Amino acid sequence: MKSSTGEHYPALDHIRGLAAFLVFTWHFLHQSPDGPVPYGFVPALPIFSFLDEGITGVSLFMALSGYLFAKLLDGKQVSYLPFFANRALRLLPLLLAVIAIEACRRDLAGQPLGEYFTDVGKGLIFPTLPNGGWSITVEAHFYILLPFLLMASRRFQFAPLLFIAAAILLRSALYVHIGEVQSAAAWTIIGHADQFLAGILAFHLRAYAKDRHWLALVVFIAFSVFFWWFDAAGGFYQLEHYPSPHPIWIILPTLEAAAYAFGIAYYDTSFSRKRTSLPFKILEKAGAYSYSIYLLHLFFVMQLAAFINTNVMNISNFYVACLWSGLCFMATIPIGYLSYTCIEAPFLRMRMRYAEPASAVPTSARGRPAAA
Repeated sequence: MKSSTGEHYPALDHIRGLAAFLVFTWHFLHQSPDGPVPYGFVPALPIFSFLDEGITGVSLFMALSGYLFAKLLDGKQVSYLPFFANRALRLLPLLLAVIAIEACRRDLAGQPLGEYFTDVGKGLIFPTLPNGGWSITVEAHFYILLPFLLMASRRFQFAPLLFIAAAILLRSALYVHIGEVQSAAAWTIIGHADQFLAGILAFHLRAYAKDRHWLALVVFIAFSVFFWWFDAAGGFYQLEHYPSPHPIWIILPTLEAAAYAFGIAYYDTSFSRKRTSLPFKILEKAGAYSYSIYLLHLFFVMQLAAFINTNVMNISNFYVACLWSGLCFMATIPIGYLSYTCIEAPFLRMRMRYAEPASAVPTSARGRPAAA
């Protein structure tokens, strides 16, 4: 997936593809006929908790977004009006298509559309857009804050840590005042700011992650064990009840941010060469078409799980369901390709360059008189 400036980072496409797979599997498992699929006679293994709680893939997307924009804009002079225009060209065409398709689906089902379009309008601020579009709202809020965040991190490298601390304090205050903070932590910038900020910081500290294989293994094991506990305790929907009153939601976004941001920096710097084996090629393609896969899969993933369960084989075992989810995800990649080619790509070709090396910008453009 090339940026408007021509850069292409296959390693980051791998991560984007993995995030899309996590979200796809989350919906495949949790919207199958019986809800969350039981593990069966094989005990829960920590690494599979990421699939059972695959909504964490959204947090991985957002940590990657922070890292990627820090990487693209590092040392650059940025024109933010073209930047915002490019983001609109990137996100709005497919999102508007999905909004229209969902409206047609509801109309054909005889459902009233007034409340639906009210939610669409509220989606500029609140997490009410359909088909996972709530995360686009969060992403848009991040773009609005991005110029300020990048300016602060240039002046003080560890500024993102201060903002993360402020976000933790805000979630703590909401928890004390309301009695739960999952709603804000899971669905809004109040929670996901940690991941964007950690991604920015991870890019600037990426040299400390390069080739740190043992450290990466320790982080992976520790985070896997934590997620295994979180999943066993009830996870996203069953930790006491939904929305959960458990205080873990105050720091869960921060823990995700730290683990994912480090993992992205480690993978980007330690395995920068293009990976040519089949699994990496599949991940790269899934990453390139991940936006289409992400927004479109909810139109059919539940029906797909139900069809397999009814007509092919019983998928009430967690590990069997995960295997089927992987196969169905790969079968979804061509749909992502068609959507990307027909809906996304024509608008992506209209993008403008919004960043130039700072040294290439005349001094007068940076607010100082140019030499005569």
